[in-house]
Order: sequence, then C-alpha cells, then structure tokens
Amino acid sequence: MGSLRHCRCQLPKMGDTWAQLPWPGPPQPAMLLVSLLLATGVMRSDAGSSCPVLCSCHNQVVDCSSQRLFSVPPDLPRDTRNLSLAHNRISAVPPGYLTCYMELRVLDLRNNSLMELPPGLFLHAKRLAHLDLSYNNLSHVPADMFREAHGLVHIDLSHNPWLRRVHPQAFQGLVQLRDLDLSYGGLAFLSLEALEGLPGLVTLQIGGNPWVCGCTMEPLLKWLRNRIQRCTADSQLAECRGPPEVEGAPLFSLTEESFKACHLTLTLDDYLFIAFVGFVVSIASVATNFLLGITANCCHRWSKASEEEEI
Repeated sequence: MGSLRHCRCQLPKMGDTWAQLPWPGPPQPAMLLVSLLLATGVMRSDAGSSCPVLCSCHNQVVDCSSQRLFSVPPDLPRDTRNLSLAHNRISAVPPGYLTCYMELRVLDLRNNSLMELPPGLFLHAKRLAHLDLSYNNLSHVPADMFREAHGLVHIDLSHNPWLRRVHPQAFQGLVQLRDLDLSYGGLAFLSLEALEGLPGLVTLQIGGNPWVCGCTMEPLLKWLRNRIQRCTADSQLAECRGPPEVEGAPLFSLTEESFKACHLTLTLDDYLFIAFVGFVVSIASVATNFLLGITANCCHRWSKASEEEEI
C-alpha cells in the first residue's frame, strides 16, 4: 500500500465525466461550467503537470535542488524525465518512491545525507539511464540496489567516505552501463565479480580509496590490466595503502611479479626438509633440557656437600 500511495488517484476520463452528468434537457450554464472544470482537472492530472512546492517544472524536468529539503517531495508530475534533488539535506527515500514515474531518465541525488536506499527503489525505473549518488553517506552497495534498472548507463557513487563494501552482485544485469565512478570512498577491496559482468564499461573511476593490494586484489588488477585499452581508468589517482611493502605504489603499476609470493607452492622435498629440520630441532631441544637437568642436579649436590664440610 505504501509503495502505491503516489499513484492511487485515478480520476475519470473526460468522456466518462460527461456521460455521468444528468441530461434532463438542454444543457444548463452551471452544469457546463462544472463539467468544464472537471475536464480541466482531468486534463491537468493526465498531463502530469502539477509541480511540487519549492520545485520548478519545465519540459518534463523537475528541479528541486538547493532548497534545504529534509525529505523528498511527495508528488511529482507523472511524466517526469529528469529529477534533481541535489544539494539538499535528504536522509532517506521512502520505499516505492519511483513507482509511478515510468518516464524517469535522470535522477540526481548528489550532495545529500543518504546512508542507504530502500530495496527495490529502481524496480519500476526501467528507463533510468543516469544516476548520481555522489557526496552522500552510503556505507555499502547491496546486491539488489539496482535491480531491474537495466537501462542504467552512468552511475556516480563517488565521494561517499563511508563506502566500505560493494556486493559482488551489486551491478548484476547492468549490461548497458558505460560509466562507473567509485572514487574517493572507503573501499579497501573490490570483488572481480562486481565488474566482470559489465561488458559495456568504458570509464571506471576508483582513485582516492584506501586500497589494500594483497593477494585478494590480484584477480581484479589482472582483469583491469587486460581491459585498460578499452576501459579508461584514473590510474594516476589509484594507490595502494597497504601492505607496507607496496604502500603508495600506483595500483596499476603492480604486475604478476608483485604477487609472486601469493603463488608459492611447496614440493615434496620442501616438506621433507621442513620435517627433518623440525625433527632436529626437537632432538636438540630434548638434549638441551637433559644437559640443563644434569647441570642443575650437579650444582645442587655440590652446594649440599659444601654446606656439610663447613659444619
């Protein structure tokens, strides 16, 4: 019920309004006036031309930016294609908010206070192409965040300083996605699975994150190196924050040699040598303890004999 509250109002069509009016004889002026007003209201509703307070609406563009809004406007024109809610103080978007706006192509939510988005928000936004969520407080990108929004071409998640995790299936099904911005967040790791299902990816921004360039990052870096000719990346801004031996190194400067230690394997001779060393060390330990015991016993006897001679 909550997700449909914005599109529950269905006024009768113009023809239906006229058909329901009584018709005892020649049309009366008052009746014609009422009918005209009803028809005007219906036409206004069908065209979706009503504009929220504090917003400006023109040619299917609704601009509610920089209005110090703490919540999203409750009702928008049904034919909205471009919606800007940027530079406000919005902390949450209600579930089903976009249900009625089937024509939406561009959604700008940058520079707000969003910590998360409700599941299924884009379920009916099948024509949404550009989404800007930059400069918010998002902490993670869940698996169902962009579900059914298969028309997305551009996603901006940059400058979310608390963004620590991107689910491996966060961008699943976004085959038309060309531009993805994950820069200047808190990401230390990104799964290869999150990106390898994006065949149309052209631009990837990942700089400004505290990347930990350990063994778990090797599959992603290898994939990025193979796609660097087709995918423009901010290679100069992406640096490793750890481990210490590669701190400060550009992410894309790491080669297979950098991860050589991740592939070290032990042969049978190595295992035998380790077993032999362990056996020798254990024997040496036993011998050392035995000698120490004998030494301690001798010292004790010598001390006791000395005391008896003095008596």
